[in-house]
This record gives sequence, structure tokens and C-alpha cells, in this order.
Amino acid sequence: MDSRREPLLKRLPALFEIPAPDTARARRRIEVMERNLMLPVKLAFIAIILQSFNYNSQWMAQVSSALDVTVETVQLLFWFYTLFSVLLAVPLFVADRLPLALLQWVVVTTALVDGLVLAAMALITGGMDSILFWLFIGLILRNSVSVPPGFSQLFLNFATSLCYALVAGLDIVIAANMDDTTSRALDLSPHEEIGEPFALRMLVLWLTTMSCYGAQAFLERQRLATEEAGEFAARESQLHSAGRLAAEFAHQIKNPLAVIRNTAHSLRRSLQNANTVAAGQQIEIIQEEVARADRVITQVMGYAQLSEGRVEKLDVAGEINRAVEQVFPAAVPTEIWVVKKIAGHFPPLLMQRAHLSEILVNLLQNAREALGGRGNIVVEAVARRDHAIEISVTDDGPGIAPDKVERIFEAYFTTKEKGTGLGLAIVKHNAELYGGTVRVDSALGQGAKFTVVFPAKALPKPFLK
Repeated sequence: MDSRREPLLKRLPALFEIPAPDTARARRRIEVMERNLMLPVKLAFIAIILQSFNYNSQWMAQVSSALDVTVETVQLLFWFYTLFSVLLAVPLFVADRLPLALLQWVVVTTALVDGLVLAAMALITGGMDSILFWLFIGLILRNSVSVPPGFSQLFLNFATSLCYALVAGLDIVIAANMDDTTSRALDLSPHEEIGEPFALRMLVLWLTTMSCYGAQAFLERQRLATEEAGEFAARESQLHSAGRLAAEFAHQIKNPLAVIRNTAHSLRRSLQNANTVAAGQQIEIIQEEVARADRVITQVMGYAQLSEGRVEKLDVAGEINRAVEQVFPAAVPTEIWVVKKIAGHFPPLLMQRAHLSEILVNLLQNAREALGGRGNIVVEAVARRDHAIEISVTDDGPGIAPDKVERIFEAYFTTKEKGTGLGLAIVKHNAELYGGTVRVDSALGQGAKFTVVFPAKALPKPFLK
């Protein structure tokens, strides 16, 4: 064998490997194909067959006893198929409550039963020449959508093609052993040459199977390539953001350092001239600038560094109460009224307590500063149907201008005179660390609402592998 071809042959199986879709996509495929499309089609099919049984009851008096037995057998099998279809349809209506593996097992079982029933219908409507042959192609397409790529899909589609092979085999056997009257009633006739037509039709079914699988492999690889490109762009954007953060940090620290340097020079001159009043003022300036630099450094560390600690199961209601007490101590009088709407039972949040505390405290402090000493704040928490936890902080303050809403979560962007612009950036950073999201809804004069959503059992990115 050519040494250049050997690596290609080794890589060939990998070209057709398709990673299984994630749970949400797999469930969505099953819901769309099996529940929304196939169930109505089956209902119409069953209705048509039942009506045909009523209209064709005269068969029983027109043909031989062999046909009587055939019709009775078909009717009995059809009733079993109807009952079986109803039983297998029930899980589709509670799909979101069932494990995905069980749901996929139901789909595979349903597809195998449908293939066998279609084979029986094809057998009594022309056998190998039945027009229902084209429905086998439809079943293969249906299986390719509902069943995840891999061995199970290939096995199911090849089994579907074997159902048609079973039709051809039984067609030959029955036509050779049945009397003329029954053969004419069932439209079965001896096939002198079946090799070429049968081979062509089996080839069509197998080519359809492989084409569907190949198309899925191509589309999945395209999707993965698109996601990788998006991830690459996001990482580059993060690096650019980190560079901007470093530049802004240097700028923020450079200003107080310059003030301290100039003030220290003036202080030395004041001490030489024994001007104690000026020296005291200059010392106060130095202390203020040192405190300012310390505040900037502290907030940058909270923004840029994963704080030490351990992941815990946090009680959402308890953490909200703790944050409200921290920002609005009961002993300190205020004209800001805080209303808490914490409804129902919450699944535990798997987070570091410091991260959730930073999110809640920053949102509450932001609302407090926006109100300017008087107003209302509503803190609401709900557990959604997908078990995600949604926490919102709403104030009836002046709101945010439309041109500033898009930049509100950027580091060092602030609308306050003495703000550092890192509070909301910390909120966004900590939420995204656990796969969560944060958004703001606001308009001038209508207050602002900040909403944070955490997925069920969110874990920090270092643990998601």
C-alpha cells in the first residue's frame, strides 16, 4: 500500500465522527420531529386506515378464506400498533421531565415499530412494487433528525432498509404460495426478475442513509468551526479588554501619585519655611490621594482576580437578606425603602460566597447612590422553570441615558463624580464567571432595573471541564 495513502485511510473514520449534540439541542430535535410533526402524521394515518377498514369490510364476503385470515391479521396488528403508538406518545408530552437517554430509547423503539408497520402496509399494497417504498426514505430522514449521530442512527437506518428487504422476501414467498384470487385482491404477483429493481432500491435507501449522515457530519463541523471562531474572537476581545484595563489602571494610579509627588515637594518647602498651616493642608492632600489610590487598587483586585475561597451551596434568600443589611444597616436611618420579593423555594447556588456578595452589594449600592438619599428599591428573586435563578434590583431613580446603557458595564466607565467605574464591571465579571448573565433595563426618568441570571447549579469556569 502506498505510504502516502495510509495516513489518509487512518484519518478517514475521524472525518465522519460527529460529537453528540448537547442535551438542549437533542431534546429540541425530538420535540420538533417526533411530537410536533410525526404525531399529527400518525394520527392522520391511523384515521385513514380505520376508515379504510370500514369501507372495505366487503372483502370478507368476496374472497377466499385465505384472504379473510390475512385481513383479520392485518386489522389485529394495526390495533396493536395503535395502542403501542399511544403508549410511546405519552413520554413525548412530558419530555422535559424525562432523562434524555430514556427519551432517545423511546424514539428508537418508535422508529423500529414504524418501520415494521410500514413494511406490513407495503406488503399488502403491492409488495416490493408498492408506492409506499418512498416512505422508507422519509423514515430514514426522520431518524436522522431525531436520533443522535453515531452507531445508533446508522443501525436504525440500516434496520429500516432491511424492513424493505423483508417486504421483498415475503412478497416472493407469499405470491408463490397464494391462490390467484387472494393474489389479485392484495395486488401480489410473481416476480420473475427481482434482482436489479430490488438492488437499485436498496442502494437508494443505503445512499440516503450515508448521505444524511455525511451531511450531518459536514454541518456539525461547520458549526464547531463557527463556534471556535467566535470563541477565538471573544478571547482576543478579552485580551484587548485586559490591555485597556491595565492602561486605565495605570492612568488612575498615576494621577494620585503625581499629586502626592508635587504635594511632598511643597511640604518640604513649607517645613523649611516653618509654615505649619500649609504643611497640615498638604499632609491632608497626601492622605486623601493615598486613600484614593488604595481604593482603586482594592477594586481592581476584586475585578481582575479570582478571590480565594471555596464553592459552597448558597441560600439565595439568606444572601439577599445579608446584602441588604450590609448596604442598609437597621441602625442607620434612611429615607430609602427596600422591598424584598423572594418567592418560592430556590435550588442552592454553587458559588463562592464572596462573589455573590459582591454582585448583590454592588447592585444595591449602585441603586442607593442613584436615588440620592430618597426613593424605593425592589429586590426580587425567582426560580425559573429551567431551575435558573433570576435576581433583580430595581430603583425609581433618574434612570440611565440611552447612549450610556451600552457602556454601563465597562471598567472605569462611570456617571458619578467620585465613582471608579468598577462596581458594575465587577457584577458582570462575577456573573459570567459562573455562566450567568446580567442586563439592565432603564430609561431617563423611569429608574433602572438590573437583572442577574444564574444557570442551574452554576460552577465557576475552572471547574467546567
